Amino acid sequence: MKIEILGSGCKRCIQLGENAQAALAAAGKSAELLKVTNPAQIALRGVMSTPGLAIDGKLVSTGRVLTPEEIGKLLP
Repeated sequence: MKIEILGSGCKRCIQLGENAQAALAAAGKSAELLKVTNPAQIALRGVMSTPGLAIDGKLVSTGRVLTPEEIGKLLP
């Protein structure tokens, strides 16, 4: 599984990354966690408001910091 945090590295982006790690730990799953900070790559993915969250290449959230519980429900 691959989880991508799409954003500039702001406080909200960092919090989303931490929440994703917490969701993985709670679910007992492991994943490759990547941070995409290149604005061109973020725009190509269709993210108009950061942070964005993609799981296995599918954009599942933009513009908000999901809780670990919300992320857990999105994990395959």
